[in-house]
Amino acid sequence: MSSPLLYYIRHGETDWNRESRLQGRRDIPMNANGRAQAGACGEILRGLIAREPETGLDFVSSPLGRARETMELVRATLGLEPQSYRVDDRLTEVSFGDWEGFTLEELRRHSPEAVAARERDKWNFAPPGAESYAAMSQRVRGWYDSLQRDTVAVAHGGTLRGLIVQLGIYSAEEAPFLDIGQGVVYAIDGGSMSRYG
Repeated sequence: MSSPLLYYIRHGETDWNRESRLQGRRDIPMNANGRAQAGACGEILRGLIAREPETGLDFVSSPLGRARETMELVRATLGLEPQSYRVDDRLTEVSFGDWEGFTLEELRRHSPEAVAARERDKWNFAPPGAESYAAMSQRVRGWYDSLQRDTVAVAHGGTLRGLIVQLGIYSAEEAPFLDIGQGVVYAIDGGSMSRYG
């Protein structure tokens, strides 16, 4: 049996995204640009869904506020009840632990050895009190394997990186450095990923 089609949306921009701060599990709200990006994703998704036969899509979000607000704006754009979606904790962003709220430049000044270790092996490195991309990818794979039908998910850049390594679309060496766009819809169909936006 083939895997369900997954439409994956990264949450809209926050001020911390704009400032290049490590956000992780911190519940930073979207800014006005992020809300516009979420609406744009709804329009993109409307066009993608129109190409496919009606399948009764499932909708699921990370529990963090920026993802939930994005989902609600996407659903409103599609003319759907904004709050009628599921939340799954396995879609929560990778934790940066004690590093959350800092930029990499700030961390290079305070912890240059740790940042250098991260740059040598970004996939397996975990900051103090955090988790690695490798560990996070296991929980996201568990979520993906539980999908029963074609799904729209709103989550985070890190969780998409984890998933595409698990699915063999990118390697663990490549994925941590990918630019996962905001205002973009990714379609994951088996072993391939397309970007719309």
